[in-house]
Amino acid sequence: MDEMAFAMSGQTLSEKILSIASQKEVHAGEFVMADIDGAMIHDITGPLAVKGFYEIAGRDARVWDPAKIVLLFDHQVPADSLKAAENHIMLRKFAQEQGILNYDIFCGVCHQVMPEKGHVLPGQIILGTDSHTCTYGALGAFATGVGSTDMSSVFATGKLWFMVPKTLQIMIEGRLPSRVTSKDAVLKIIGDIGADGANYLACEFLGEAATRMSIPERMTVSNMAIEMGAKAGIFETDETTIKYLEGRVKDSAAIREGIVRTDEDAAFTRKSWNVSDLEPQIALPHNVDNVLPISQVPETKLDQVFLGSCTNGRFEDLLLASQMMKGEPVAKGVRMIVVPASREEYMKCLHAGLIEKFMEAGAMFESACCGPCMGGSFGLLGAGERCLSTSNRNFVGRQGSPQAFVYLCSPATAGASAITGYITDPREI
Repeated sequence: MDEMAFAMSGQTLSEKILSIASQKEVHAGEFVMADIDGAMIHDITGPLAVKGFYEIAGRDARVWDPAKIVLLFDHQVPADSLKAAENHIMLRKFAQEQGILNYDIFCGVCHQVMPEKGHVLPGQIILGTDSHTCTYGALGAFATGVGSTDMSSVFATGKLWFMVPKTLQIMIEGRLPSRVTSKDAVLKIIGDIGADGANYLACEFLGEAATRMSIPERMTVSNMAIEMGAKAGIFETDETTIKYLEGRVKDSAAIREGIVRTDEDAAFTRKSWNVSDLEPQIALPHNVDNVLPISQVPETKLDQVFLGSCTNGRFEDLLLASQMMKGEPVAKGVRMIVVPASREEYMKCLHAGLIEKFMEAGAMFESACCGPCMGGSFGLLGAGERCLSTSNRNFVGRQGSPQAFVYLCSPATAGASAITGYITDPREI
């Protein structure tokens, strides 16, 4: 890892986006009131945002722009408790009254549905009441999570205060080896930087390996920017971005209108990683930055493998895991739960025959939702159990019992480990 510091006069990508949104030139450290391009709430955080909005604006108030607000149900779907069912009823009523788009149940995880349905464009400011909203930075947007109370204010005004973040350029150089993925790259970076090493920074992901990543791979990296404390995790918009968005947005001309790039004379810090010799990485319990290369991880018997989440629940992830399984059955004594990130990704798996392959192997293939990631609905771990997960967090109690153990990995490692019953290097399969 190499580090360089720059102190000049241009603007970074994030500074330019916030300048446009606040209608004045701004730089890191300044406070701005910015116009918001899009806002998202889901079934867990949405009720408090709605309650706060009515307290701020009054029971008969209207949101600032219903066309810029999206509601999704993904954390507790179908409703797994009476409280969840009541929340769903309240949010459906709010969406209907306000004219807000509501994807309701079975559409998928918010961070997958928002980009694939065309609700994110380069250069926009997108807020969500979920910390992994930074996922949308894969498309060149300044996207970040906010609290439900902040979202209440956004609903009322369409604006929010920001301190313009400093920028950390993360150069991902070289080429990822076979069976080593963008998840391994970002785990390595988080392990080196630390859980608070990028606090309130805008992380820009650049370099040969970053540029070669597909949008699904970029979404994995941007998704986990928050795990090193970042305010946002952004990739520059390129032809890969444009190709992904074409056909997903109504106004194709708008795709290029928001493209901005960091000036060469902007003020930023740069750190570099070369991933050409990178091996699969594992985040051990109970912190995301507790990362080791798989060759240094002791042989660890597993009780459950979770393949899915907003981090690694896309078709490409599930296909890779299936390829590592090579038609072999899930190991005896291991539960494998597979959850695609959206209905669209589910249908890709269906048409490709992946569902049949996972089912024949003994895995459970579930409808699109957050699933075991946040310890809700199903797939909870009991005391002493160990789960290998492609999700983004492994905190104490995250997936069930506080006496359980969660290890984070790539889809390739998950697939290989599912058939052996212990944490296994996918390069050895």
